[in-house]
Amino acid sequence: MPDHLIGLLLGAEEDWPQAFEAILGRVGKIQLADGSTHTFRSERLTIEPFDLVDPVRTELVIDRLAYWYYHPREWLKKAALVNGTYLLNSPFTFQSMEKHSAYCAMLRLGLKVPRTILVPYKNPVDNVRWAYTSQKYNQPFDLDKIAEELGYPMYMKPFDGGGWRGVSRINNRDDLHQAYDESGEMLMHLQATVEYEHFARALSIGPETMVMKFQPDEPMHNRYAVSHGFLSEKAGGEAVAISRIVNAFFGWEFNSCEMLVADDEVYPIDYANACPDVAVTSLHYYFPWAISALVRWSVFTLATGRKGRVDLHTRRYFEIADDDSLSYDAKITAYLALADEHFDSARYWQWCAENLPHLDEQVHDWVTSKDFERLLRETVVSMYPAHEHDQFMAHFKGLTDLWAADNKH
Repeated sequence: MPDHLIGLLLGAEEDWPQAFEAILGRVGKIQLADGSTHTFRSERLTIEPFDLVDPVRTELVIDRLAYWYYHPREWLKKAALVNGTYLLNSPFTFQSMEKHSAYCAMLRLGLKVPRTILVPYKNPVDNVRWAYTSQKYNQPFDLDKIAEELGYPMYMKPFDGGGWRGVSRINNRDDLHQAYDESGEMLMHLQATVEYEHFARALSIGPETMVMKFQPDEPMHNRYAVSHGFLSEKAGGEAVAISRIVNAFFGWEFNSCEMLVADDEVYPIDYANACPDVAVTSLHYYFPWAISALVRWSVFTLATGRKGRVDLHTRRYFEIADDDSLSYDAKITAYLALADEHFDSARYWQWCAENLPHLDEQVHDWVTSKDFERLLRETVVSMYPAHEHDQFMAHFKGLTDLWAADNKH
């Protein structure tokens, strides 16, 4: 009887890991049609010296740490290459295909990425060769002229992302120079903005995608609005497709994608998030779905023996991109077919229906339990000052109760 072990590589998070552990514990034994019985458990991984030929006990790792902490990142690479460990997010592509490369790739596919310009560092990088190289090869440039060509307002943001760090809305010349002066050694993009009606954020886990109305100017607890059907059918379908296409293209299985939407036009602006937001105090109403999807995809992957990959099959996408006989919508449809093939979407949903029919009810039972209320209170107490505890407890409990009411079985 295979007993599958999932590794959680964590930073400072406590809410979603506890939720994942609780829901995974309710999966129980799964008996497959071939007669095999599978059980599942998880453990939180620790960081320590490792031999490059050490065995790895965990068959699958959900990584929330390696994007910025290099030691566990190199352990993940070793685990994938030497031991065949399945990684929900590839450190190979997240390291090399940061936001800049992701923009380039999606432009190659013809997606409607707003015009984006990479500008040199404001301050010298920490390298002894900088002075000579910059003096000999760096061309002078007119920042104001670039901005005028892009048009105000625009955004300045780091080429490699990083949780909204260094992101500035540029409304005029003064904003432009202040933001550039403050960028220091960060390498920055200038990106044109779009007059949009909706800011959508899609969280994708395996073949599942939730498109949420995002309000970036609100405090974090109000950024994800509970709003069903806020996009047209066409725009909503395209938002789902783009998120899934991005993930399949780069081999990411736990990632979020931000898009600006005007009428039926969808403009992807950010889609390389190695640690997408899954905090209960951010997602609230959508939190139970996110944890359920994470459990479902992990269990499906292990029980079916799905193999991880470190190579990308970009040529298949580029062949579609280069077919001038296809319209934009036809290309999106063709890309999505490749993405669904990558995620084995049809088989996934059929497998879940046959082997996890009880999971939705178990998730509902847990979200309405005292254990979930305890987790929620602990999270609120850890994040907010004492005089705001009751206010935010009521806020988040009300939203998760709303989810429970909307998802009765």
